[in-house]
Order: sequence, then structure tokens, then C-alpha cells
Amino acid sequence: MKYPKTPDGRYFVAKNRLWRCTDPSLDEAFRQRHVKALMAARRAVKDARQSEDEAALKAARAQVQAAKEALGERGPVWWDDGAEDESGKAPHNSSYADWWVSRTS
Repeated sequence: MKYPKTPDGRYFVAKNRLWRCTDPSLDEAFRQRHVKALMAARRAVKDARQSEDEAALKAARAQVQAAKEALGERGPVWWDDGAEDESGKAPHNSSYADWWVSRTS
């Protein structure tokens, strides 16, 4: 598996960091709409960088943020058990350390 998921499905690991997964309770049509918006926003970021347009870059980044929040990948966590958000942590420095070590040993 290229991007392993934590046992609880909250995160995937890429470049030795935990990244929050999309909220699995989202309606499929809603999820698809926001994934399309995210991809369009990422293209807008690329275009703004290439044209060195700071205003467009700021607007595109805000669109990326909004799409990721709608998908549950940023902003308030989508689970309700009180566990903290560990996005950006190295798996071996997180509550998933035992799982991470067990998969790589």
C-alpha cells in the first residue's frame, strides 16, 4: 500500500507524516463535488504561481482550504471521541507509534 492508513481510518501516511483522511460519513455526491473543487483550486494555485499573481495565489489557497475543510481534512475533526488532531506528526511520534513500528519491523 503506497499510503498506509491508520487502523482507525483517520489518517494516511505520506512522506513520514500523518494526514487526515476525508470524513467517511460524507454523502458521495457532496464528497465528489468538493473533490472537484479541490482539484480546481490546486490547479488555480499552480497557475497563480506560474504567473506570479499574489492576489490570485491567495484566493486559490483560500479555495483549497475551504474544500479541505468541507471534506473534513482540515478544520474541526470529524470524529467525536475527543482524540486530538495529529495531522502533520511523524507516525512514530504520535499515538500511532506502536502500529507504525509493528508494520515496519
